[in-house]
Amino acid sequence: MRRAFRPSHRCDKYQPRGRNLVREPKLIVFLVVLLIPSALRAQSEGTSISAPTAPISTGDLSQSYLPATGDLQFSWDRGAAGGLAIAEPSRPESLTNFEGVCGGLAECACSATQQPSSALQLQQGVRGTGSNPSDGGVKASGLIAEASKRPDRNLDIYYRNRREFSLDVGWHPVNIPFIYDFAVGDSYNETPLKYTLVPIIASLRWHVTNVGWRWIFRGNMDFTFSGSITAIPRGPETHYYSFDFGIRRNFVYRNWKVVPFFEQRGGAGIINAKEPLGVLWAQGQNLTFTYNMGVGARYNIDSKYSFSAGMNYMHISNGYLSEPQFTNYGINVYGPMFGIDVRLGKPHHASE
Repeated sequence: MRRAFRPSHRCDKYQPRGRNLVREPKLIVFLVVLLIPSALRAQSEGTSISAPTAPISTGDLSQSYLPATGDLQFSWDRGAAGGLAIAEPSRPESLTNFEGVCGGLAECACSATQQPSSALQLQQGVRGTGSNPSDGGVKASGLIAEASKRPDRNLDIYYRNRREFSLDVGWHPVNIPFIYDFAVGDSYNETPLKYTLVPIIASLRWHVTNVGWRWIFRGNMDFTFSGSITAIPRGPETHYYSFDFGIRRNFVYRNWKVVPFFEQRGGAGIINAKEPLGVLWAQGQNLTFTYNMGVGARYNIDSKYSFSAGMNYMHISNGYLSEPQFTNYGINVYGPMFGIDVRLGKPHHASE
């Protein structure tokens, strides 16, 4: 006998729709007449009649949404009293063979109570596919952080063994005492003779380190080998030629086009000294030494060209070699300095 069921608003619960068989005696007699031949045929042939108790939904529903009792199998057998007995229902091993049974209103009711699989797949794609639910979020956040982190373009400009040609021009009209007078025992006095120096310095710049260190000290070092011609528009002497060696610290921050620096230069040169010719307060001999100290900033147009600007202090003296015949007065001036740098050789592409 097949019982009639109708689906409710959920797939996993069903309610019987048929009439109460106890209150319909005519219907009971009619059913008994119809079932007797079937019972005799089932007994002789040893067959069984099975039917699912309720439609089974398809789609994206897992087995956790299926009825708890599964499919009911009914076997007919003749009891000792000659009547009919219904065997206990048994749960099948798998319910996957009944896909496609649910349809119509039942399928609509199931889809209304379940989340669409496409939405689940989309949610899983955002969260990730790891076994741990937090793995997806960590991977996604890592990818976002990696995408948002820009590469440091300065690594293609400041790197070890980079070679540059630089040309610096200064204008130094301000006269001051020798800044290291405390080390030689002088009293920071100035002479009445004033100078203005215009240094023109051509240099080969060699970067000897990659970008290193941290915080405000992050940067690299470069060496400078220079030849300079210094014009003297104000003062008894007229020119000064020298060879200088220098070192510069570039403070390189991530992706900054403007890079601060601090540098020092020192060397030896020749000046047309005038004190031996009787000019008071002038230089005592032709062989002299020079010292430069400056601060500034370098602006990188691209990986090949850049220009710089800053302040530079310049000292010229003979290191007391002219004494005691001629006094070593020296020249101490400072002023602005401007320069341009050009990369020599092929471009460099640094890997992060």
